[in-house]
Amino acid sequence: MATCKSSFKLILGSASASRRQILTEMGYEFSIERGDIDEKSIRKDTPEELVVALAEAKANAIVERLQTTGQLKEDNRTTLLLTADTVVVYKGVVREKPISKEEGREFIKGYSGSHAAVVSSALVTNLTTGKRKGGWERAEVYFHEIPDEIIDSVIEEGSTLHVAGGLTLEHPLTSPFVEAVIGGTDTVRGLSKALTEKLISEVL
Repeated sequence: MATCKSSFKLILGSASASRRQILTEMGYEFSIERGDIDEKSIRKDTPEELVVALAEAKANAIVERLQTTGQLKEDNRTTLLLTADTVVVYKGVVREKPISKEEGREFIKGYSGSHAAVVSSALVTNLTTGKRKGGWERAEVYFHEIPDEIIDSVIEEGSTLHVAGGLTLEHPLTSPFVEAVIGGTDTVRGLSKALTEKLISEVL
């Protein structure tokens, strides 16, 4: 059942350009709040638990800030907060944002001729009622061999340092070397549309 998008106010708790694009594709209007947390201080046993815990921590930080500034009292409409997190899993190891160009290069060279999993969470908090629902989706990405000169160009361009695993699915330099995606491309981009719609319905 389609959600009535005008019946509530939506806040995206993320600075991710791809998540903004996905929500726009879904037909939502939204404002943005950054969920600034120390992500490295949160560790879990599995990537699924980790992305859910990070989305919860971002939501908690934003809720606390909105309550402190009194912004939650300014609107009579139901307000929903959407937070999310994404990690890449390569050979059983969780990869978040690269800490350097060298690590970014190492990440991408590993994907060349190989594959990795992407785990993305979504968490929707109804700021009016306090109800909260979350979940995660997983997808696999398979790559052809990526030439070294392409990897060097991607690293110099710089966007690798701002995304989990050091690479976006839609990057114009590397997208021709994506062999297959098993699962949702939106999950790989950082936000599952189906999961988001389900969670929004559940908290309304």
